[in-house]
Amino acid sequence: MEGTGFIEEKSIISALKAEIRKVIIGQEYMVERILIGLLTGGHILVEGVPGLAKSLTASTVAKAVGIEYRRIQFTPDLLPADIVGTEIYKQSTGEFVVKKGPIFANMILADEINRAPAKVQSALLEAMQEKQVTIGEKTYVLDKPFFVIATQNPLEQQGTYPLPEAQQDRFMMKLKIGYPRWEEEKEIASRFTAGEAEAVDVKTVLSREDLLEMRQKIESIYVDESVVNYVLRIIFKTRNKSQMIACGASPRATINLIKAAKGRAFLEGRNYITPDDIKALAYDILRHRILLNYEAEAEDVTVEDIIAEIMENVELP
Repeated sequence: MEGTGFIEEKSIISALKAEIRKVIIGQEYMVERILIGLLTGGHILVEGVPGLAKSLTASTVAKAVGIEYRRIQFTPDLLPADIVGTEIYKQSTGEFVVKKGPIFANMILADEINRAPAKVQSALLEAMQEKQVTIGEKTYVLDKPFFVIATQNPLEQQGTYPLPEAQQDRFMMKLKIGYPRWEEEKEIASRFTAGEAEAVDVKTVLSREDLLEMRQKIESIYVDESVVNYVLRIIFKTRNKSQMIACGASPRATINLIKAAKGRAFLEGRNYITPDDIKALAYDILRHRILLNYEAEAEDVTVEDIIAEIMENVELP
């Protein structure tokens, strides 16, 4: 393999992570996955109970990257027009004027996406897929980069509308965020009760142009045929009709697993991906794409259990 990797870019990424750590304590897993999504153009779905710094992480990353950021709070009474915008009749001129919604930004935080009904969820997911929205009779192309982080509460909480599987498939990764460790929460308590958090100044490390240039470089990262075959063996295992799996992962999972692996390699300064990249990201790519049947639910078998079994039974290249 020719080339020594992305040495200069790796130092920039290190500086980017350092700025994020000024505000975010712990949560390395979430920060890394969000950066992978941002660098590869894949949207992220984050699941976790309230208070785990999901929204704070998104806004901090946007500041450090230097892109326009908007937060949309999803509620049961939200309308599609509240997201994409609408036409307003101007009485003085007798014409309709377009008022663009908050979707017109580079990074969107769709907070508590599963608290809004399906029609509103679909309006956002259509923009994610098509990278454009239609208001009235005119179609507007969204600016690049366009990146969505959607958060959702665990489905057992009250007032939630589950995202259909076909809509979840639009997200590159689904992250499950847990509580911080003892030492991390102690530092969080110390910083946020002493007023230190408000005084932190997050510097912009990247520009929008830098980010788009990095995306092009990531596309050129080398993928060996043996690694592609490894990915295919994993994906095809999810489609084996078994007593537990009702529906397996789509071809979008194959594409996203390879793209995400390229993003992880880039963050580590490599110009090639390895089977370890695939193993590290498999759960995030697959957990929202495998549908279990009633027998699995009856036996308390989770999607993570199924993925673990698949990864154990697929031979490394």
